Amino acid sequence: MSQRGLFYGWVVLFAAATVVAFGQGSLFSLGVFLKPLEDSMRWSRSAISVTALINWMAMGAGSLFWGALSDRFGSRPVTVAGGFLLGLGLVLSSQATALWQLHVTFGLGVGFAAGAFLTPLSATATKWFTTNRGLAVAIVSAGGGAGMLLISPLSRWLTSVYDWRVAMIVLGDLAWLVTIPVALLIRSAPGEMGAVALGGAAAAQRDFSARQVLRAPEFWAIAVTHFACCAAHSGPIFHMVTHAIDQGVATMVAATVLGVSGLASIAGRVAGGLIADRYGAKPTLIAGLGLQAAMVFSYLFTRDATSFYAAAVIFGLSYGGVMPLYALVTREYFGEKVMGTAYGAVFLISTIGMGLGAWAGGWIHDALGTYAWLFISSAAIGVMAMVLALTFRQPLVAARAPLAAGVR
Repeated sequence: MSQRGLFYGWVVLFAAATVVAFGQGSLFSLGVFLKPLEDSMRWSRSAISVTALINWMAMGAGSLFWGALSDRFGSRPVTVAGGFLLGLGLVLSSQATALWQLHVTFGLGVGFAAGAFLTPLSATATKWFTTNRGLAVAIVSAGGGAGMLLISPLSRWLTSVYDWRVAMIVLGDLAWLVTIPVALLIRSAPGEMGAVALGGAAAAQRDFSARQVLRAPEFWAIAVTHFACCAAHSGPIFHMVTHAIDQGVATMVAATVLGVSGLASIAGRVAGGLIADRYGAKPTLIAGLGLQAAMVFSYLFTRDATSFYAAAVIFGLSYGGVMPLYALVTREYFGEKVMGTAYGAVFLISTIGMGLGAWAGGWIHDALGTYAWLFISSAAIGVMAMVLALTFRQPLVAARAPLAAGVR
């Protein structure tokens, strides 16, 4: 590969972001379908929210499974397989007539398929780039925000014009038509090409096994922090549309609020990656978690479209800004050799938090008739995540092998 032309790592990044957009956008579209499913199928919000719990747990298990496969076979075949299963899960979900069927098709099917994208492709990004690693991971992660921005309003529009079944069929077809061809652009990094092409020094390999990763205290510190972070923001994100509708906001406007949050999260992810490249992942993470907790608490005071849009922008910046940082700190501690497995395991634990937060929001609303206690408890958990991040130590692996240039 010539270094005079376009560095192919950038092609990989934007292909990865596109695929992640469909995966994450499809997951979060369940929040848009929540009210239509409640109205048409007469299922309670807490019952539908169980699908979100299954969704995220399946994605977590898939992230570990697909991440380990990508370490062995590369990200391209993993991403192609995930794209096929994502489309299949969405199309089958459109035919659900019982709640258990939605649990299987959308919960297990879509969730497990989406696990083939973010974790393996974030690991791939860390291998292509060294001096701009934070930006690289941020671009891949930003695909999730783009998915919310585009797919949430599209899902709402299709549901309004037709119904939720047609909307899911269209999303499934788009998943096949877009993710599979784009996935073919993804390549594994040719040994240290990213480091050399972008001016970094070649990284010394660190010999961690998967078992050693899971035994390391650093792994559990990162994983539990990620769990608390996701538990804090998942409920407010998943129930953002229905909460806005409950406050009297029009349905299409409410879906657009979720899209605006996704748009802001793109800026947050890129900014978080750039700031981490300059100041380090840990201080950036701590600041982002503090802002996230404050913004979750602010939802207690949102009442109209203007306040929802304002909260969505800052909330999106905060939760978007922290999301790429967990891949960075995982890479700093454990290196690239088992990055797919290590980050897959971290992400598995975090998705339990995502699922529990989304389910708890529905349960709290059905039990108490309000989302107020969701926002109070989520803000408290967000503060706990910030405290946990303060416990991160400098990577001990630095004593075993030097870190790559550009990694802090």
